Amino acid sequence: MSFNAKPLAGLKVIELGTLIAGPFASRICAEFGAEVIKVESPDGGDPLRKWRKLYEGTSLWWFVQARNKKSLTLNLKHPDGLAILKQLLADADILIENFRPGVLEKLGLSWETLHALNPKLVMVRLSGFGQTGPMKDQPGFGAVGESMGGLRYITGFDDRPPVRTGISIGDSIAALWAVIGALMALRHREVNGGLGQVVDVALYEAIFAMMESMIPEFDVFGFIRERTGNIMPGITPSSIHTSADGKHVQIGANGDAIFKRFMSAIGREDLANDPVLASNDGRDSRRDELYGVIDRWVNSLSLEHVVEQLNKAGVPASRIYSAEDMLGDPQFLAREMFLKAKLPDGKDFKMPGIVPKLSDTPGSCEWVGPQLGEHNSVVLSALGYDTAAIARLREDGAI
Repeated sequence: MSFNAKPLAGLKVIELGTLIAGPFASRICAEFGAEVIKVESPDGGDPLRKWRKLYEGTSLWWFVQARNKKSLTLNLKHPDGLAILKQLLADADILIENFRPGVLEKLGLSWETLHALNPKLVMVRLSGFGQTGPMKDQPGFGAVGESMGGLRYITGFDDRPPVRTGISIGDSIAALWAVIGALMALRHREVNGGLGQVVDVALYEAIFAMMESMIPEFDVFGFIRERTGNIMPGITPSSIHTSADGKHVQIGANGDAIFKRFMSAIGREDLANDPVLASNDGRDSRRDELYGVIDRWVNSLSLEHVVEQLNKAGVPASRIYSAEDMLGDPQFLAREMFLKAKLPDGKDFKMPGIVPKLSDTPGSCEWVGPQLGEHNSVVLSALGYDTAAIARLREDGAI
């Protein structure tokens, strides 16, 4: 059965976020049908509008991060601007905010106040360290969360300082937890009396939650996981290797049956049938030997030949993709992972597709990130403001 409505159609989301974590969370909601009203300062709006590569003065990232959102400019230091925000929140389903703890309270928008105004409201709060604890008032970007949460410590090579990933992974992971928390709160509201609650997401905890067995390994064995470059000790073999033509391939042959197929495919039946190497713990005890074997094999062939042989053998492997590689890849194309859109001047461009894929109610991009205040009239008219009232708000500096 197919439905026209998107899964979050009918939900109203107010975003008081800037930059990455909060806006990414509301972007996901917008892609799947929620009405997302992004409240921005009239003085320049979200700083993300000017981050990374700019096209005619606006970030290309902005056009993706703010797609399907309505931009409303409000001066929250002006009483009329604050009053409009309260009107919006009075019948909203979700508020997503990523201010430092205490900022909303200073504006008179504490959870107690908002819950009294709208008992069904779900308030999603993203911050560096959460709304409680001795560090709650400290500023904390995603990079700090990645550092405190454990990711940076284990990323890189053991003879060099820790490194970061090439994207703002801490903010993005926090955004995913925010959406998960919001949907759980909505489900609870649906079946347990209609009341909203607070979803408190700390950036460092969002990362910490992904750290697998790091804590029990230390607690039980006193073992501290260190940086190990491209290999994963305890999971062997899984690493990056360099082909004869100087290109790189990730090979993950750490499954027992997969490892045996891999060794047979490269002519090492002795290793394929070695009883010590039949399970992961045995392979890990001889990982240096195995990585030497794999390195020599990959070094002797072109990348294309390596990947072809591994695919035939049913061994998970991939070249290390650049953006250029992705754009021409049949798998990306078959999965519609590039959406065609237009920039404000009409220029065609591609943006990332929608994740995840829903069979009956898929998400979509209806419009790219809007101009600052582009939806002021639409949103305010829906609240009952006529043209003259909107003009007065603009003249008074409230919008």
